[in-house]
Amino acid sequence: MTSLSTTTKLTIKNATFYGYHGVKSEEKTLGGKYSLDIEMLYDGRKAVLQDEVQFAVNYQEVMYTVAEILNESFNLVETIAWDIASNILEKFSLVGAVTVKIRKHVVPIGEIIDYIEAEVTLKREGKVE
Repeated sequence: MTSLSTTTKLTIKNATFYGYHGVKSEEKTLGGKYSLDIEMLYDGRKAVLQDEVQFAVNYQEVMYTVAEILNESFNLVETIAWDIASNILEKFSLVGAVTVKIRKHVVPIGEIIDYIEAEVTLKREGKVE
């Protein structure tokens, strides 16, 4: 077999959490519903060929990382997305690029909206095109 360049995309969709984030004191006291999507790109060739989780990005461990971060309190959803993305790159060396979308469902403004969403993409230099 010739040498292959591979990219595997692992996606976590609509993981839902309760958190105490926001600028207003009521948001930090009462909390609200947050949901997120995470897309991770990595070379999954070894994981696929050997069918072993030890060579893959373990999404359960990713979710533990997310839960730890969301237990903190932030003012901005952008900061939450950035912290999750940067922690994933820091803790999971296989991941070459990660995109995090986080949605805040309880938005204390006068208008009625489904949610606000922040998206952050971080890439490891030289890892993924």
